[in-house]
Amino acid sequence: MVLQSAIDAIIQVILFSVIPFIWWFFSAKKKQSFLAWLGLRKPVIENKGNYVVWFLVIFVLLFGPLFTISYFYLDSSILATNRFTGLGFSAIISALFHAIVQTGLSEELFFRGFLLKRFMHKFGFQTGNILQSLLFGIVHGWMFFSYIPFGVVVLVVLATGFAGYLMGWINERKSNGSIITSWGIHGIGNLFASLMAMFNLL
Repeated sequence: MVLQSAIDAIIQVILFSVIPFIWWFFSAKKKQSFLAWLGLRKPVIENKGNYVVWFLVIFVLLFGPLFTISYFYLDSSILATNRFTGLGFSAIISALFHAIVQTGLSEELFFRGFLLKRFMHKFGFQTGNILQSLLFGIVHGWMFFSYIPFGVVVLVVLATGFAGYLMGWINERKSNGSIITSWGIHGIGNLFASLMAMFNLL
């Protein structure tokens, strides 16, 4: 299970990086390294206390609604974390690969690293952040479209879109454009969801 989780994680990161890499290769190769262009660099934080408060507030604002929707409206069997159900600590390494690399890193590279920065360059921060968060929400809603009522799909789109907006905001306004911050929030949230499945808490 650990090896398969590692392979799945690496494949997903590569797949989510293909379009950004091609774009970077033809438009920015001579200006910046690929990872710096995506914002995968150390955050520059001016006020660490303020940063920590925002990090925690955003984590609660993001995952409170998402966990509520998951608990009341979604069958746990359709969630990605279902494969960890009841496995306890034996699944911890696999869960780390899933939460931090497969979902957290790949989605942050594409949505906050690639899309947000390209949209910002074209339309400015506010419009760019709305566009990337809307796409982030729609993709997550589309994943559940065949399994849940349309009204719940809308809730999923709104909740994940809101999450995407806030993660884009903290990256660009509090982390000097680094996606490390949203990767941290995203990865911790996904790990928390995996732990709940591992110990049958959801």
